[in-house]
Amino acid sequence: MDFSEKWGRDIKEAVNLALADLNLTEDQVTVTVLEEPSKGFLGLGAKLAKVRVEKKAEEPKKEEPKEEIKEEPEAVKEIKKETKKAEFTERRKEKRSENRRNNSSQNEEVPQKEEWTDYSVNIREKPENLEELEQSSALDFIKEVIEKMGLNLTVKAFSNEDCIYIQINGKDSGTIIGKRGQTLDSIQYLTSLVVNKDSEKYIRVIVDAENYRERREKTLEQLAKRLAEKVNRTGRSVRLEPMNPYERKVIHATLQKYSGVTTRSEGEEPYRRVIIEQK
Repeated sequence: MDFSEKWGRDIKEAVNLALADLNLTEDQVTVTVLEEPSKGFLGLGAKLAKVRVEKKAEEPKKEEPKEEIKEEPEAVKEIKKETKKAEFTERRKEKRSENRRNNSSQNEEVPQKEEWTDYSVNIREKPENLEELEQSSALDFIKEVIEKMGLNLTVKAFSNEDCIYIQINGKDSGTIIGKRGQTLDSIQYLTSLVVNKDSEKYIRVIVDAENYRERREKTLEQLAKRLAEKVNRTGRSVRLEPMNPYERKVIHATLQKYSGVTTRSEGEEPYRRVIIEQK
């Protein structure tokens, strides 16, 4: 039953009787007064109130727009897959080297450098003395990757004695950068493997797109200072989202001399994160 008509000494009483009949609350119904109550004269001719209480029509549920899930290009998936394979191979090599060192030192403790004490990854400013390269294995590799991804981008390569700097620009830069720079990091890692494959001297490789790395570094510095202020204000530690080694180093470096706080990292790659806490 979607409505009820009830009499009462007053409108409120009539409405309450109808609500009890319908087993509804007042906000679920509409009330129409059919007859107003009257006290009459000296108790004679008194009239009861009559109301009609109807259940409100249910509003049709609005369908929430489905979030469009953008499928990653196959080339991006392949890059990430190759990166994981390469990283796994590198970790196995490092593990074997570490085991050999441990065995040769007869279980002597090998002092290990804290991950945040080396700030050489800072790329706020472009490396100096760069000269443009017309030909380079790094340039050829990245051009091939961009072609397979079907992107419209321009690529330039520069170098000095210790570094190769790749500059990418164009309307499809967002795709080559990826979420939080993940695709760009993968391409940089693979490019570094290509460049240093047969090289006797290690050459540092930086791959940047639309000046993303400098902008990201500034964002991380601002985030670090804001969270450090929060830690000092509340006395509570803050755990940041997982970051790659370079981004963690930016956080550590920014807060190294920041008053009242200290930083450390915890967890295993790729879920390793920075903790900011009071000293």
